[in-house]
Amino acid sequence: MKKDLVIYPHLYENMEDWPTYKLSQDRANFIREIEEVTFQRLSSRKFQAMVDTLTKTIYQERIRIKESPWKVDPPNERVFWSKVSKRLIQRSLDRPEEEARAEAEEVLRLIIHRYAEEIVGTFRISTFRFARRFLTVFFNRLFNAAVDKSIASLWRGRRQLYERLNVVGDIETVRSLFRHGTVVVVPTHSSNLDSILVGYVMDQIMGLPSFSYGAGLNLYNFGPAAYFMNRLGAYRVDRRKKNIIYLETLKTMSRLSIQRGVNSLFFPGGTRARSGELERELKLGLLGTTVEAQRALCQQGSDRKVFIVPMVLSYHFVLEAPFLIEEYLRSVGKEQYLRLRDESYSVRSWFRYIWRFFSTTSDIAVSVGKPMDVVGNFVDAQGRSYDRFGNEVDIRDYFRDVHGDINEDKQRENEYTRLLAERLVERYAVDNIVLSSQLVAFAVFEILAHQHPRLDLFGLLRLPPDDYRFPFRAVAEVVEQMQRQLFEWEAEGKIKLSEEVRWPAPEVVRHGVSKLGVFHREKPLYFVKEEAIVSSDFRVLYFYHNRLKNYGLEKAVQWKSEEIEVWRNE
Repeated sequence: MKKDLVIYPHLYENMEDWPTYKLSQDRANFIREIEEVTFQRLSSRKFQAMVDTLTKTIYQERIRIKESPWKVDPPNERVFWSKVSKRLIQRSLDRPEEEARAEAEEVLRLIIHRYAEEIVGTFRISTFRFARRFLTVFFNRLFNAAVDKSIASLWRGRRQLYERLNVVGDIETVRSLFRHGTVVVVPTHSSNLDSILVGYVMDQIMGLPSFSYGAGLNLYNFGPAAYFMNRLGAYRVDRRKKNIIYLETLKTMSRLSIQRGVNSLFFPGGTRARSGELERELKLGLLGTTVEAQRALCQQGSDRKVFIVPMVLSYHFVLEAPFLIEEYLRSVGKEQYLRLRDESYSVRSWFRYIWRFFSTTSDIAVSVGKPMDVVGNFVDAQGRSYDRFGNEVDIRDYFRDVHGDINEDKQRENEYTRLLAERLVERYAVDNIVLSSQLVAFAVFEILAHQHPRLDLFGLLRLPPDDYRFPFRAVAEVVEQMQRQLFEWEAEGKIKLSEEVRWPAPEVVRHGVSKLGVFHREKPLYFVKEEAIVSSDFRVLYFYHNRLKNYGLEKAVQWKSEEIEVWRNE
């Protein structure tokens, strides 16, 4: 589905009109609002429950400081938590309940303030403009259009860069929604490249203003990254902190930001998909803040809506694939999983990796999904919601009680959040763009699995890759059968296909093998004199195979053909 890429004009001529910039200018007031709302939520509990929350938080934080310190942590971490601990014990627990509660509330305010100051970032227009220029050069190099040994080839023009990106979807509808409410983009997540890629596409391709987005606090350990993230509208997320006070502060920040009209971006999967699969289980914390923000807007009598835009990123390569699949296999396999070989690499392999980076082509597909409201109904360009039967619905009706009043109902909103998560998982599968490399990886690994029906996953991964060659004709036959099923699914609107997947099967195989894991030091698949395909690493091959897992595509293959066999090296 490769089309000529349309470059859209920016919705806002002046960056001073961007909601992220306006929020940054009002940062002090925004932090005070976060603190007050969070405090009201947590202090409304019974006294003993509040004290228990404070005690547990302080204990967890002191353990974190001792066992998991980071360079980015404030230098006074130990002193702060030691002081609030002593204050809670000495000034509150041994006093009458009224005085003790007042002291405990003051400690609660101190902790909330510390978290809010840490979470909320800033936005600098000058830094954004520099980052925009830098990313154009960076992606231009990454998507080098052809092997060219000249120095000039390292810095190609913008047009060639755009030609390496395949951005599809109803972008016009997404752009129009900015006139009717707040847009929240929720992409799939498989690489550290995702954040800057999505930001670049939304800015330079879709013409959208800057979004508020979450960045892991661990990324701030690297000085240059910290400098830019501190000035590009990112809010900091520390995944080490699991206590109620921190999580409530983070969710309050997200909800109030969306209510203020600040467009947001976060990965509902929570972290990179270690297995390489499309996300099937989403985190409900930040996703739930979109539901809460919509309900709050309805309570205020506002007509503005919160719109959810799924986005699926498809890569021929994921730089971190070997590390990610290793983590996944360790977590699910435990004692069944053994490292297959030493992970050290020779100098020669490093030179080979560097050469590939500076000489090989690559594309990335970005699928912008159909926008929805916060309960999963599709919306049109005017922001009107329609249920699954095509009937227009009023979002306010979802938040009314039996008396017709709009009010907060946590149980109801939790259910809406769960339904929204299920809807997003459905849409990820539909909006996924199948690449030739993913199809070939899936076919080859399924051939291997078919040849060893008695082996489980870990048994397959223990097989020595050097002993196996996959005949080109066998792979092409399996790919051709899978193509027929994919064409049917595409016609039914169940999946999307890249243009290369439509080619004749032999061409798909050649293209897929040439693109798969193109920047890895050891390629998952490569040709041996064009007569057979071999793999350097079944684990990484399995990672790319998993992109098409859970569709049931393997059922499309008739395995009785004599052509579908694996050659063993004797």
